[in-house]
Parts: sequence; C-alpha cells; structure tokens
Amino acid sequence: MRMRVDEGRRCLIVALSGEIDHHAQRETGAEIDHAFGRKRCRNIVFDFAGVSFMDSSGVGLVIGRYRRAREVGGSIAAVNLNPSMGRIFEISGLKKLMPVYGDVDSALSRM
Repeated sequence: MRMRVDEGRRCLIVALSGEIDHHAQRETGAEIDHAFGRKRCRNIVFDFAGVSFMDSSGVGLVIGRYRRAREVGGSIAAVNLNPSMGRIFEISGLKKLMPVYGDVDSALSRM
C-alpha cells in the first residue's frame, strides 16, 4: 500500500495492493486512520488498481474509512476497479456509498 496527500483538496490517496482480507485489514486500516488524522484530511480516494482479491474484511475496511471521512464532513471515492472488484462493489453495496471513477485525477477533480 502506498499513500499520498493532495494538500489542496485535503485528500488522502490510498493505493491498495495485493489481497485485502482479514489478515491485512486491521493493519491497513490503522495505517490509513493514522495518516488521515495526522495530515488533517477530509476525503479519501481508494485506488484499487493493484488489488487482486478482496473479501468481506476489505469491504469492512472501506466502510470504516467511509464513516471516518463522514465524521469530518468529507467523502470517499474509488478508482481503477477491475471487473471482479466492480462486482464486489455492486454486490456489497459499496457503489451506493461512494462514486467510482476511472482514475485518481477524475476523482480529485470532483472532490
């Protein structure tokens, strides 16, 4: 996972990679929360380009960060969903919680 901040938009960009399952969820969530609070961000863009698998723990990871962003008046977005990730977003209802864009720049331009 890589993270960077777009200071002007107070947005944390999180490039996830590999498998997002119960083994990775706790540590990944803690790292995101730490960076989100330390950098005083309001918004999060999740980049799923490098994700090969995500289970319900990964869905929980995203929902937890959604709640965190909402607490400070922010929002979240997802980018670079491959077909299997798109299906997970559809089935889990994540598409109802956040917009999905083709790339990070598109998401940032709308936040």
